[in-house]
Amino acid sequence: MSKLDKVTLTAGDKNVELPVQHPVLGQPCIDIAKLPKETGCFTYDVGFTATAACKSAITYIDGDAGVLLYRGYPIEQLAKNSSFLEVAYLLMNGELPSKTEFDTFEHEVTHHTMMHEAFRTFLYGFRHDAHPMAMMVGMLGSMASFYHGSLDLEDAEQRRLAAIRLIAKVPTIAAACYRYSIGWPIRYPKNNLEFTTRFLHMMKEVPSEPLELNPVAAKALDLLFILHADHEQNASTSTVRLVGSTGANPYACVAAGVAALWGPAHGGANEAVLQMLEEIGRPENVGSAVAKAKDKESGFRLMGFGHRVYKNFDPRAKIIREMCHQVLNELGVNDPLLEVAMKLEVAALKDEYFVQRKLYPNVDFYSGIIYKALGIPTEMFTVMFAIARTAGWVSHWLEQQTDPEAKIGRPRQIYTGYAERDYTALDKR
Repeated sequence: MSKLDKVTLTAGDKNVELPVQHPVLGQPCIDIAKLPKETGCFTYDVGFTATAACKSAITYIDGDAGVLLYRGYPIEQLAKNSSFLEVAYLLMNGELPSKTEFDTFEHEVTHHTMMHEAFRTFLYGFRHDAHPMAMMVGMLGSMASFYHGSLDLEDAEQRRLAAIRLIAKVPTIAAACYRYSIGWPIRYPKNNLEFTTRFLHMMKEVPSEPLELNPVAAKALDLLFILHADHEQNASTSTVRLVGSTGANPYACVAAGVAALWGPAHGGANEAVLQMLEEIGRPENVGSAVAKAKDKESGFRLMGFGHRVYKNFDPRAKIIREMCHQVLNELGVNDPLLEVAMKLEVAALKDEYFVQRKLYPNVDFYSGIIYKALGIPTEMFTVMFAIARTAGWVSHWLEQQTDPEAKIGRPRQIYTGYAERDYTALDKR
């Protein structure tokens, strides 16, 4: 089949030629930039599911084939051989670091983990029982007030430093939000520990006794962070880019990304998995739950199965499934909900109804189980997602800042309200 260079659109008695853009990987895109001028018409695409809003070299997804690439590297290879911080460097810079480059990057991230002490005062202004994501949105948005002297977006070094600060401080802020919500004293980061272990200490350690962590906990968390680091132009990443297109500072952009991630249709999916498991309750109820899921009239849905993008098995789920079972085996957690999850996994993978519809367990299903096994409360699940996704958000923001084609986002609409009408005085209504 010959390469398609242009398409012709017939609008009334006029033919309009539209150029076709060809990505390195993926489907060609019709460039409709001149369509309004040539035809007087815009396009209508609910949810932008058929529209490319930008050019990006960061992440590529092939949903039909179950492929996820970070900067060209298959997620399977990165999950097996890399670490979250190395993946963060890769996403930000486009190439894997040399030993010297990685050591410098790790040192920078490690030595930007501290929060300004005034953050404590700000944090204590929230209700004690506030959702950690609500606190995250406010805390991250406030970061611009602490670094207002280094917000010159024309300065490449200031942009890079802002990205480093966000990757470094989001875990510290996340742990502080959690501890405040349960009435524990805030713990400072231990910079002699690596990224995920440091976060677990900030979150779980108490002053009265040292924290003893099973190494599998940090290993599993690091893997989850790698798998969640970026996922192309999803809702939260697109939000970061849309806010970034206005020239807003990076802290505001990432705060907006966190707000978008909070939605149950996006980052809240692994939280919904645990709520579903609690609704099922006991392992012996799994059979009836599966039957209810097949009945469209029941209103019951299996959460954490299938994926909007991946039409086959989620490649991240294949990786995390093995780690999930390893965590459960090594930690030996005795929790009825985890028994429910494992029985549900087996039932769904064998049931012809789910197999035919390719409703396989996805990354949200397994990540929720791992978080539960690690003793991380359900309300923190989306926060964990935000820690990982910060690496992707700042990478997209950095890329956008140097894009010569970038312009402020301004979607169109189809107006469905009243036509023009005259005002009627109050005493005449």
